[in-house]
Amino acid sequence: MESIYRDIAENLQKGEFLVLATIIKLTGSGPRGVGTKCLVKVDGSFLGTIGGGVLEATVLKKAENIFKMRLPDRLSFSLKGTDVANTDMLCGGDTEIFLEPLAPEDSGAVAVFKNVSDIQKRGGSGIVAILLNTELWEKGKASRMFLGSGGQRAGSLHVEEGIEEKLARGVGDFLKMRQGTILAYRDSAGRNLEFFVEPVAADPVLYVFGAGHVSSKIVPVASMAGFKVVVVDDRPDFADPGKFPEASKVYRYSFEGVMEKLPVDESSFLVIVTRGHIHDKVVLAQALKTKARYIGMIGSRRKVSAIFERLKEEGFSEDDLKRVHAPIGLEIGAETPEEIAISIVAELIKVRAFKD
Repeated sequence: MESIYRDIAENLQKGEFLVLATIIKLTGSGPRGVGTKCLVKVDGSFLGTIGGGVLEATVLKKAENIFKMRLPDRLSFSLKGTDVANTDMLCGGDTEIFLEPLAPEDSGAVAVFKNVSDIQKRGGSGIVAILLNTELWEKGKASRMFLGSGGQRAGSLHVEEGIEEKLARGVGDFLKMRQGTILAYRDSAGRNLEFFVEPVAADPVLYVFGAGHVSSKIVPVASMAGFKVVVVDDRPDFADPGKFPEASKVYRYSFEGVMEKLPVDESSFLVIVTRGHIHDKVVLAQALKTKARYIGMIGSRRKVSAIFERLKEEGFSEDDLKRVHAPIGLEIGAETPEEIAISIVAELIKVRAFKD
C-alpha cells in the first residue's frame, strides 16, 4: 500500500494523468481484498495488481475510457461463470472496482496523496473518503478527501459540508477498521450518497534492541508481516545494515540513553533481545518510561524474575511490569532462533490486531 501511494504522489508531481482502480467491495472469495489498488498510466502500463486475469484486463480496458472522458466509473464483476470463463480465477465471489481519474492540475487530489504519502514517511494516521456517485463528479475535480487524526484536511468531496463533518467526527472509529468500507448518507436534497472510506496509517515501527542470531531471524519475518523494523546495537560489527537488508534503519547506539535517540510513541513495538541481562535491564528500564504499545523481553522465567526484582527496587511498580511480555512470544514450544522469531512476530501481530 505504501508504494502505490508514493507512486501516485510522484507521478502527479511529474504532471502525469493517472487512473486509480480500487477494489471497494468483495462478497465471497476473491484474488485480492478490499482496498487493493492498481495505478494505470496513459501508455497502458500499470503499477500494483487487483488480481490479474480477465478482471485486471477488463479494468485496464475501462481505464482507456476514463482517460478520454476524465470521469470515474464503477465496475461490478463476478468472479465466477461467464465473467471468468477459461481462466483460473474461479474464486466464487463478486467484486466492485472504482476507477477514478487523477489529474495533476487538480490541487485537491494532489494534496490528498501528499498527505497520505507524508503519513507513510513520517507516521500518523487518517482516512481517505471517495464519493462513489459517479454522476456527481465534475471533470478535473476529484471527489476525494483526506481527514487526519490530528484534524488535518485536504481535498474535497464536493458535497454539502454537513456530510464532510460527519466523516470528520468519525475518523477515530474509521481508524479501527481493518479495511475500507462503503458508507451511505442522505443529503438535504434527499439523494442517497455513497462513499468508500478507508483508514491510512504508517506501518507500525518495531524497534529491535540487539543484533544477534535471534534478531537476524526476527527482522525478515517482521518486515514481511508489515512492520517497519529498526535494529539497534552498540557493537560496530553487529550494527551493520548489510546484515539486515529488510530493516529500514540500523543504528549503532549505546544502550544507555538509547530511548532519547528514538521517536518511540504509543504506536511503537519494542523487542529486547540483547546479548545479556545487564543490557536487557538497561533497555527495559527506559522502555517502561515510554508509551510504547508493546514491550517484549527475551529470557527464561528466572532471568525475567531477577530483572523485575531489580526494577522494583528502582521504583517501578507491578503495573509497570505488567506491560512487559516476558518471556517474549506466543507459547508454541519454540527452541531454535527461527522458531523463537516466529513466536515473537506472531505475538506482535496479535497485539497489533486487537486495538484498544
